[in-house]
Amino acid sequence: MRSSRTRAIQAPRYGAREVRVAVGDHHVQAYAWGDPGRQPYLLFSHGWSSHGTRIATWLPRLRESGLAVVAFDQYAHGLSPGAFATIPSFVEHLLAVAAHFGQPRVLVGHSLGGATAILAMQRGLRADRVVLVAPAADPVDAGLRFAGLIGLAHHACLRMMRGFERRYGIEFARMQAHRVVPALACPALVVHDLRDREVPWCEGERYARHWPGARLLSTEGLGHHRIMDHAGVIDAACAFIQGRAVGERVVSSPNLPFGLA
Repeated sequence: MRSSRTRAIQAPRYGAREVRVAVGDHHVQAYAWGDPGRQPYLLFSHGWSSHGTRIATWLPRLRESGLAVVAFDQYAHGLSPGAFATIPSFVEHLLAVAAHFGQPRVLVGHSLGGATAILAMQRGLRADRVVLVAPAADPVDAGLRFAGLIGLAHHACLRMMRGFERRYGIEFARMQAHRVVPALACPALVVHDLRDREVPWCEGERYARHWPGARLLSTEGLGHHRIMDHAGVIDAACAFIQGRAVGERVVSSPNLPFGLA
């Protein structure tokens, strides 16, 4: 499998203006299409082992709609420096890029980039509309899934996670989507595939169920990666960005654990 750096180097830039955004004693590589200083812009947050130009298939539709687009390579990803990244560092660098370019009109996150987006919003990042594609909702569950994949015992995984929490001064439970999104007021569209093998569909459903202004669009057979490039998904996301109702409203209560309105 090619690394994030190799994919970023080989990926076309489609005429992007490349910008180095300073973050403390280092920088991250950012890409701008259009003029985010004068146009409303969309900010893209990529996932783990990915890179900013992953948004490339969306560019024609977004630019036609009058939006500038900003993406960037997270620290230790793509063309940005560094050898190790964490969820907190993902959030810090997203906030730094947003501070550099100004408040985005739209925020789009894929996979871990979706979790990063809502954690950044918890820290004060604002957008008029948010699109999350196959978003990871729960670092605790993700850690346990990874442990099962490599054969690590449940108790050993929990001990390892507690070590990370002590080292980085974080609490994974506080990063769970259902603890963050109820306080978010802007409209959101969550797109998730029923057969996603990397981040289960139920994590996207959790975002839609607990986010007051969210709707859920479910696909089938697109998986975790192809969903980002599917023309139907891009069309739906652009329609939502333009203010149209897309997807279904997920409702729940003690007597109705799951339902669609």
